Amino acid sequence: MTEKQTRFSLSRAINWILKRVFFLMISIIGVFLAVAMFSYSNNDPFFGYKTSADVVNITGYYGAYTSGTLLNYFDVVAFLIPLTFIIWGTKLLLGYKINYKIVKFLSLFFSILVFSSIFVDLSLYQNIFGNNIYSLFLVKFYSNFDNDLIKILINIIIFIILIPLVAFSLDLNNRYLFNILFKVILSFKYPLYIFSKILSYSLKIKNYKKIKINRKDPLINASENSNYIKPEDSFEKRKLRRKIAPSLKNPDQIDLNFDKEKNYEIPSISLLKTNFEKNNKNLEQDKKTLEKKASQLEEVLGEFGVQGTIGDVSPGPIVTMYELEPSAGTKASRIIGLADDIARSMSALSARISSQPGRNIIGIELPNPKRMPVYLSELLSHENYKNNLGNLTLTLGKNIAGEPVVTDLEKMPHLLIAGTTGSGKSVGLNSMILSLLYKLKPSECRFILIDPKMLEFSVYEDIPHLMAPVVTDPHKAVVSLKWAVKEMENRYRLMNYAGVKNIKSYNEKINEYLQKGKKLYREVTTGLDPDTRLPVVEKQEIPNETFPYIVIVIDEMADLMMVAGKDVEQAIQRLAQMARAAGIHLIMATQRPSVDVITGTIKANFPSRVSYHVASKFDSRTILNETGAEQLLGSGDMLFMENGGRLTRLHGGFVSEKEISNVVRFIKSQSKPDYTKDITSEVNLKSDSNSFMEENEMVDELYEKAVELIITKQRASTSFIQRYFQIGYNRAARLIEKMEKDGIVSEGNHVGKREVLKKNV
Repeated sequence: MTEKQTRFSLSRAINWILKRVFFLMISIIGVFLAVAMFSYSNNDPFFGYKTSADVVNITGYYGAYTSGTLLNYFDVVAFLIPLTFIIWGTKLLLGYKINYKIVKFLSLFFSILVFSSIFVDLSLYQNIFGNNIYSLFLVKFYSNFDNDLIKILINIIIFIILIPLVAFSLDLNNRYLFNILFKVILSFKYPLYIFSKILSYSLKIKNYKKIKINRKDPLINASENSNYIKPEDSFEKRKLRRKIAPSLKNPDQIDLNFDKEKNYEIPSISLLKTNFEKNNKNLEQDKKTLEKKASQLEEVLGEFGVQGTIGDVSPGPIVTMYELEPSAGTKASRIIGLADDIARSMSALSARISSQPGRNIIGIELPNPKRMPVYLSELLSHENYKNNLGNLTLTLGKNIAGEPVVTDLEKMPHLLIAGTTGSGKSVGLNSMILSLLYKLKPSECRFILIDPKMLEFSVYEDIPHLMAPVVTDPHKAVVSLKWAVKEMENRYRLMNYAGVKNIKSYNEKINEYLQKGKKLYREVTTGLDPDTRLPVVEKQEIPNETFPYIVIVIDEMADLMMVAGKDVEQAIQRLAQMARAAGIHLIMATQRPSVDVITGTIKANFPSRVSYHVASKFDSRTILNETGAEQLLGSGDMLFMENGGRLTRLHGGFVSEKEISNVVRFIKSQSKPDYTKDITSEVNLKSDSNSFMEENEMVDELYEKAVELIITKQRASTSFIQRYFQIGYNRAARLIEKMEKDGIVSEGNHVGKREVLKKNV
């Protein structure tokens, strides 16, 4: 190295050291000023004020003098000065670059002046220099306003505008500050709206008084025939127009229409368990261990006569998938049949083998030595859930790669779940319910929870999202399903009137009319005009009410099918086929996925299904149309089939009873439930049972005519009633049996002949 280069590097080093010393001195000065200002006393001297008393300030005379001058001239805003020294000095000392130093210094000085003016105007502090600043900056501007509320409003607006300016001067990151500031501004939306209304009315009253007081005699005396109008006449007409104008307004429209749920808050993630970061370490398995297992798996497959190579290895939170590329001529069914043998040879609890569509590989899934727990809070805090735009977002769990899987119940549109005791089925149902509660308000989504076991859903009692108390009686559960059918038909009728195809379009149209203050009508033909012979069309009003989504969750289907299998199957079939457009969706679960519980009709209308661990291959075929669910590990391990597509292995998120209670307690503290009484009422049961028994209604209508016929003709036989009324044999036989019970005809003798006991009708 030459002498010139050495000299240059030495000067650079000295320059670097001097700069760092200077930056350190700036930080020390900031700390000194902060300590001096925090230990400030009113008895200490400052510029323009001398005293013979002892200095109380910790930093001594110079600190007391400086802090007293700053605080007495700039009030509490003076604390920005040491804060600026500390932040700038620290950043420069650590090597950060501060751009636009002069601009930031001038903006800081301007902010301090204006802030101190605001504090003086609000009478928070009284001092000499603050009053001078106030007179220079704001007194001329405020002199145009007599109302103190306007001054306060202007101060608040200036305060909000200056916050980003101060952040810019301090060289802070404005991104998070702007987000907080935006939320603060939104919180002032409705108070400012009310304030503007009150202010406008107060100005109107004030102008009205001025007009009334300043009214004088006219300068020109107008006669009766004159074209001039008296001031009194014009004033009376103005008053008359004010009285008439409100009658043109929609009487149902309210100026300040505050919804009950304006203050409703979505539960916070902090109510759930959030210490899941430590579990990520368990996900990272040793690469050598994975390679060792892959080579061991190749040897095991070779022992059973399966030749191939293990390619990619995908470790997940619970299982690891080994991608096998078999040799030519190897059948996939042969490898799938070796699942139990492979699990035994690999010393694993189970092994699931499945073909991968579109790829020439077969996936072999083996459980990990250490199982990483998956928590619901981790799934709800992930971007996949937060950024999902679905109307009914469900978080199901993590896939084999450890990525959270989120789906939309509206697109499914219903979900069928099966799993044995301990498989994680009940926890999965709770996770789905909570994932909806963390997204939707009671006005957006309502629940009908059916729990024949009386244990799983009792914790959700009295939350505002419920349409009825948790249904535990199987008979009332049947009634609630039939009510849902009637609600679906009612929604379809209103959507037809409004000319829309689904509930989303209907709600958008209703909200559009509500914002415009209009009403929605439909045209109804009521007859013909006798003069013109043209149809008479009248307008019928459609209620301006939006419909929430309704999610019906059934915990155990087997109990309902045992009580009223036919009625339940008919109601579920109609809902599954038609309720999607009406915004009604079903989530049904069962422990026993047999053909008498999950019938062919139900299965055909539920293309989306979830299977946790089941007892046998037959149960797996019943729920998924293929085997594999019997190989699952339990405790949330599941197979998910969306809209009849291929199976995806997921690991559900765990949520404890305490966490559920915390969320439910938070939701119940905000609002009370608004139950719909007709859902489980006995009156509804009778009316609905009639809709499913139309034939019995026809029997009741025909019975009186049949009795009159029998008494008039004095002949009582099934064939006679059948021929006369042209009805079926079974129906005619039921009529004769009812007449026998009522004492109108006798019992049949040995040849079946009956006598008519009544002679007169």
